[in-house]
Amino acid sequence: QVQLVESGGGSVQAGGSLRLSCVASRYSTSAGMGWFRQAPGKQREGVAAIDRDGSTSYSDSVKGRFTISKDNAKNTLYLQMNSLKPEDTAMYYCATTQKCPGATYIAVFRGAVFDCWGQGTQVTVSS
Repeated sequence: QVQLVESGGGSVQAGGSLRLSCVASRYSTSAGMGWFRQAPGKQREGVAAIDRDGSTSYSDSVKGRFTISKDNAKNTLYLQMNSLKPEDTAMYYCATTQKCPGATYIAVFRGAVFDCWGQGTQVTVSS
C-alpha cells in the first residue's frame, strides 16, 4: 500500500518560511494529495490539497501564504509556507485520496476523502 514520509518541519520565528516535503511510494499519480495539520487539543484540519490535474485549494487561514505543489516524476508533494504565524504551529501531515486498506482515520477536505497518512512533521512558529 502507499507510504508517505514527510520532512522539512522545524522551528522558525514569525514571518519566516519553511518548505515541507512528502515522498510517496507505491503512489498513483491519479490520486489527490493534501496537507493537514493538528495542533495540541485541536482537531486535524485541512490546509491545502491538489488534485490529479494540478488544481489546488486552500483553507482560508493559509490562503495567500502557503503554496502546495507536486512533482510526479519524484513522487513528491510540497508545501511552501511563507509569512508563518504562531497559530501555524502544529504537526503537519501529508495525505492522499488513494485508498489504504484498514485505514483508521478519515478526513474530508474540499470534497475529497483522505484516508492514507504519513507520520507527520512538527512545525513550531515562535513570536
